[in-house]
Amino acid sequence: QVQLVESGGGLVQAGGSLRLSCAASGSIFSFTVMGWFRQAPGKQRDLVATITRGGVTNYADSVKGRFTISRDNAKDTVYLQMNYLKPEDTAVYYCRVIQNIGSVYWGQGTQVTVSA
Repeated sequence: QVQLVESGGGLVQAGGSLRLSCAASGSIFSFTVMGWFRQAPGKQRDLVATITRGGVTNYADSVKGRFTISRDNAKDTVYLQMNYLKPEDTAVYYCRVIQNIGSVYWGQGTQVTVSA
């Protein structure tokens, strides 16, 4: 069974930083794309950032220049470094991975709260 374990969420003041981690396990197949989505209360789940196995990244316009996604292929782990956090970044952040056979998996979510 593929499992995604997220960590790193918490409460931080505006302008602060957090680093999220998502470790994938239980698969003999590689993960072509790993990334992060977020969902605020009462709102839809939106893409934050993705990264391919080769290191090609994609970011939502709202986080460009502030967030950095990276991955360690040897550890099947994806990270999201979040700097200059804003109250608008408050949400539950979900890890999402796609296997090279096409299967999609979601993490349990980790809460990020940014106070003004």
